[in-house]
Amino acid sequence: MHLPADQLPIEARYKLLTGTVIPRPVAVVSTLSTEGVTNLAPFSYFNIVGHAPLALSFAVAGPKPDGTLKDTLRNAHLPAQGGTGEFVVNIATEHYAVQMARTATPLAVGRSCLVIGEIVYVHIDDALIDGRFRVDFEQLRALGRMAGSRYARTSDTFLLDDENFPPGTR
Repeated sequence: MHLPADQLPIEARYKLLTGTVIPRPVAVVSTLSTEGVTNLAPFSYFNIVGHAPLALSFAVAGPKPDGTLKDTLRNAHLPAQGGTGEFVVNIATEHYAVQMARTATPLAVGRSCLVIGEIVYVHIDDALIDGRFRVDFEQLRALGRMAGSRYARTSDTFLLDDENFPPGTR
């Protein structure tokens, strides 16, 4: 099947992307409004951007049905744009999967805004990391988003011996 992307309806684009780019890591992003109101929302359009500087990104679809920005995006805006310029990203894990899913408010898919943030502080459970900064992914139990309401566990892994992989990262 050959499909010109610019001729597909938004819903078809969404279904094609979220059904083929799987599993996607899930971020649970918390923000604080300038008035001190907290907000928490999951994002499966999330990934790392780089390690120098340490940065990640997530995309916020929207706007809300009333035309206003979603709270996460409004709060994460720089202060000059009316936000705090700050957000916290938590990795969604099996430990709180149900609670994470309940924080999502399904809204019509609209234009997305990409948020890129530099990580200025890392908080990680001591039990998840060793002295060489390797994360125990089996103990982390991160979730991946599949299509629709389906999620994947990161417990089914396999090793490919790649001699070109950067040294010291295994």
